[in-house]
Amino acid sequence: MASKTDRVMSLRAVRQLYRVRAFYTGGVLLWAVLTAWTSWQLPGSRQMWVSALLLAVFTGLLVTAGLFLRRLQVSAAGRPAHHGASRKTPGHRRAHA
Repeated sequence: MASKTDRVMSLRAVRQLYRVRAFYTGGVLLWAVLTAWTSWQLPGSRQMWVSALLLAVFTGLLVTAGLFLRRLQVSAAGRPAHHGASRKTPGHRRAHA
């Protein structure tokens, strides 16, 4: 049975991954623009290749954060939040004679 701290840690991890994913998305957008600009101004230069490398790094980090986020959400959704007794009223039960 999972402890309550596992659920809290999972929620913290999901919140942090959302923030990190937003940061990586900004990095991908920034480096995509800079790579396009550098490719236009200095095609084949060292600056262009460094910019393309950083674009690839941020893209890889963004994909990894997205995969971890999806895995955490699936594992959290499959687990019930409350393990207590059902609140449904029991049906009519008859004693066997």
